[in-house]
Amino acid sequence: MEIFERLESNVRGYCRSFPTVFETAHDAILVNEAGDEYIDFFAGAGALNYGHNNPTLKKALIDYVSADGVLHGLDMSTSAKRAFLETFEKLILRPRQMDYKIMFPGPTGTNAVEAALKLARKVTGRHNIVSFTNGFHGMTLGSLALTGNSGKRAGAGVPLNNVTHMPFCDYLGTETDTIAALERYLEDSSSGMDLPAAFILETVQAEGGVNIGTRSWLEALATLAKRYKVLLIVDDIQVGCGRTGPFFSFEPFNLQPDIICLSKSLSGFGLPMALTLMKPELDIFEPGEHNGTFRGHNAAFVTATAALKTFWQNDSLTRKVNRNARQVRDALLDIAADHDAEVRGRGMIQGIEFADQTIASRISQEAFSRGLIIETAGPNDEVIKTLPPLTISDDVLTRGLEILQQSTLAATFSEPAVAN
Repeated sequence: MEIFERLESNVRGYCRSFPTVFETAHDAILVNEAGDEYIDFFAGAGALNYGHNNPTLKKALIDYVSADGVLHGLDMSTSAKRAFLETFEKLILRPRQMDYKIMFPGPTGTNAVEAALKLARKVTGRHNIVSFTNGFHGMTLGSLALTGNSGKRAGAGVPLNNVTHMPFCDYLGTETDTIAALERYLEDSSSGMDLPAAFILETVQAEGGVNIGTRSWLEALATLAKRYKVLLIVDDIQVGCGRTGPFFSFEPFNLQPDIICLSKSLSGFGLPMALTLMKPELDIFEPGEHNGTFRGHNAAFVTATAALKTFWQNDSLTRKVNRNARQVRDALLDIAADHDAEVRGRGMIQGIEFADQTIASRISQEAFSRGLIIETAGPNDEVIKTLPPLTISDDVLTRGLEILQQSTLAATFSEPAVAN
């Protein structure tokens, strides 16, 4: 571990939670240099919905590289990009009767969000964006301005402007109508809020603490957006690509977003790739007005195409997610029943919030010592978050949940560490 400590920046984070050197991985199992196995309930922060090194995706990538396929192409046309576009249209857009143009921004989630913000402001001629409490949208300045977490915002070092933060769903409690409050700001010319270009939201706030937007809240927000001619942006970067069951997290609701941001598991293989989907009438960028050197990551196009063909020809993955989600929820409810805790989430992103905000981090540490990788979420790391690959086998999922239960018992009977 010495080389990492000596040469790598102090900014590194996850390696501090999981202090070992990983060497190989397959599906939901990580293996370190000593041969110790760890069940992965983190899945690359949601970038590995189809597990580590899926053999079908791996073969497609190896075959492409072996044939000297173009790897870097900027935004030039390539056979790999064409295959992805054709497959995405056939398997994702057409079956859902979705009419969108596809933009390839830079290869990460925050690039997709930045492109969405720039587009919304250009289309509407307005500067303000409404985002929501506990939201997380990325670490570049535009995306960071949308983000609620004070620690992450402080890293910017400059004022983060042109955003109004409003309460997300039940942020003020279940008795408060936060949509009515938002509308009051919009209708009152003395509210101090400039009419926004867009609302941006996650249907499930993953990093913010696994907070879910209810059907009624999400549909009311979409209605409000139409009433005031505000664009609706759904950030589906962490909870899209099947994480909640359907391909898009908003499919069960009456939502037709103007702009959709996708990344993380889009490539299916952990390769950087992002999309900004827009309704055709919003496609008003001039050529080259928004670009990026790595927006033509053809290796990611190849694995993304293979992932779509492997997992989205039918609803079998969605049915598996729904079945496993019930098992996860039952296990989490059993744990919560023995503690002062609340379970929340959808599909295969679920979590437990503990009244004692130190418990979740201690659970993560205990789980790691027992061979389970699991992370925390929420503004104070008060939520333990389950985020396993969607392809995880039933027996590995069961073992992981058993370790989580054991780790919770150990964490709640131990005293929190006291800083020197």
